[in-house]
Amino acid sequence: MNAMNNSAGNGGASMNPPASPIIWGMPVALFWGYVAVALYMTGDGIEVAFLSKYVTGIGFSARQAGLLFTVYGATAAVASWLSGVLAEVYGPRRIMAIGTLWWVVCHVAFLSGGVMRHDFVLMLVFYGLRGFAYPLFFYAFFFWIVQRTPDHRLASAIGWVWSMFTIGYGIIASFLPSFTIPAIGFLPTLWMSLAWVGCGGLLAFLAIRDDAPAAIDSHEGRSLRHQLTEISRGLTLIVHNRDIALALVTRIICNLSLFGFPVVMPLFYTSAEGGFTMPQWLRIYGIFFLVQPFTNVMWGIVGDRIGWLRQMRWVGFVGCGIATLAFYYLPHAAPGNMVVAIFAALLFALTITSFVPMGAIFPMLAPEHKGAAVSVQNLGGGLANFAGPALATVLVAGYGTQGVVVTFASLYFLGAVLTCFIRLVQPRGVHAMDVASSAKAQAVRDGLDISHSDPSPTPAE
Repeated sequence: MNAMNNSAGNGGASMNPPASPIIWGMPVALFWGYVAVALYMTGDGIEVAFLSKYVTGIGFSARQAGLLFTVYGATAAVASWLSGVLAEVYGPRRIMAIGTLWWVVCHVAFLSGGVMRHDFVLMLVFYGLRGFAYPLFFYAFFFWIVQRTPDHRLASAIGWVWSMFTIGYGIIASFLPSFTIPAIGFLPTLWMSLAWVGCGGLLAFLAIRDDAPAAIDSHEGRSLRHQLTEISRGLTLIVHNRDIALALVTRIICNLSLFGFPVVMPLFYTSAEGGFTMPQWLRIYGIFFLVQPFTNVMWGIVGDRIGWLRQMRWVGFVGCGIATLAFYYLPHAAPGNMVVAIFAALLFALTITSFVPMGAIFPMLAPEHKGAAVSVQNLGGGLANFAGPALATVLVAGYGTQGVVVTFASLYFLGAVLTCFIRLVQPRGVHAMDVASSAKAQAVRDGLDISHSDPSPTPAE
């Protein structure tokens, strides 16, 4: 089923306009939205690398600093679950605007009412409330992509948005404070993030020329009861759709090491056993992020060609299980060897980004409720954000870093097995290389898919 033939919801939603033209896997009409994501997520992530140090530096405990991030993660997880279906019910442009305004108001309150007054209660309240904002912006745009991209190119389009996320949140937001803090200080750097988020929000609101998927606009859609039904559908899908439930488990597993390793690996790498200094560790982990914008796009394009589940099973779960072990055992065998450690980091980045098609799989498993399906996918991401650090914290006390690594790797191998039980029919379509010749281009114009002997959707396996 093609995305452009699906309505924004079920039951009376407006028909979507035709899917946007695709260049290198990216919907052309949404180009400025991708740029907006990079700007917005830069502002959202600027404080991540130094906020805990700053908070302890102004008189609060490390435990209080950790509590800030814990509450923020909890609210972000809830908003991640709600955002997709809210975008389906009310329209993604509106939800992205709300996410921008919410972020700005809460960040101003966090800094002026909490940080500048050294009032931890207000800091906790407003930083926690700010956690609702970025998922509303990011995942509403994610839903917009799902609605505007032909199904057989969806992984490619999603690969691009994760690349923009990584460029903003993982790269610019990590390196920028290293220049601004020495120049202007911690607090002005925190205020500076307002400009990045504001520019991202304005760009998304003003520059995207594509019409957003229509909100549910029938009489039934306008009723509060129907809106609440759509919003709660994300949870009911887990109960009633076996494949969605299995996909949710695999979604949680796929990012365990991504979120869990920062708890234990800095300690291991900078210990006598690991043999690295803190600057060396930061460079190793920085290289891990630097390659992801490229590998995200690459795996999106490759997954559209070779099969989403096949790629995730072998490169993702099996590959990431091996990379997880290598990220610990290779430096353990060669302490202080940067070449070995960088190789392990690159292997880790190459395999963990192969999960890009995960975002395409969920809406294909419930095509009548794409917004709810995207919300379940987002919920899985939020739960991984909790489960990774929680498992690492519990296991490292009794079994050390090795126990954490072996457990994560075992769960990845379990995830590979689970993918064998997910029933997915991946849409197939004509690829860019297929339209190079005029004959094939004419076939496309005539509505024929000559890249397969059977024009009907084919299984991903």
